[in-house]
Amino acid sequence: MKKYLHFYFFAIIFLPNVVKAQFETFKDSVVQLYGVVMTADSLKGLPAASIMIKGQNRGTVSNADGVFSIVVLKGDKVNFSYVGYKPITITIPTDLQGNQQSIIQLMITDTIYLPATIIKQRITREQFERDFINNQVPDDQYAIAQKNTNASTRRLLMASMPSDGREASSAYLRQYTQKLGYAGQIPAQNIFNPFAWAEFIKAWKRGDYKRKK
Repeated sequence: MKKYLHFYFFAIIFLPNVVKAQFETFKDSVVQLYGVVMTADSLKGLPAASIMIKGQNRGTVSNADGVFSIVVLKGDKVNFSYVGYKPITITIPTDLQGNQQSIIQLMITDTIYLPATIIKQRITREQFERDFINNQVPDDQYAIAQKNTNASTRRLLMASMPSDGREASSAYLRQYTQKLGYAGQIPAQNIFNPFAWAEFIKAWKRGDYKRKK
């Protein structure tokens, strides 16, 4: 108990002094920054100019005459920005005497170079009709799909693409089923089957039996 009494006595004596010193240090670092944002060429106030403290979600805007006021800390970086002007960042001096600082911030116009505009003579009706007729319109998605799904393209893809696992297994099962159907007897010969001859002629006309390079 005596040990805790010494701790309480120490806290009562020294803690207020520590808190007071920290408050004085923080109070000394607070700066009231005020001033006006103006154009560098005509010295006119910029209304609604953005004044933001870098790295913090805190800031303000200038009034109709370009005047602003904001509380910052010594060492803070303050960013000035306005549409059409180059942004400028200033640093509040850490060795600033006092707790107030005034500033006149001049903004420089940000030059933007646009691509050159070429003015041509108005074309005649005959030139427009000629160019309109000869213009090659690219295929849309529907036209491309029609080309990729027509009969000739599908036959070419079927002849050139190898069978996948599902097709190979289905072909094997069909052959095995056909073999079981003729188990113990002589398989039928399709040479006398008119339907087989019809399919053979169709495949020959399609070019299914041509030698592939």
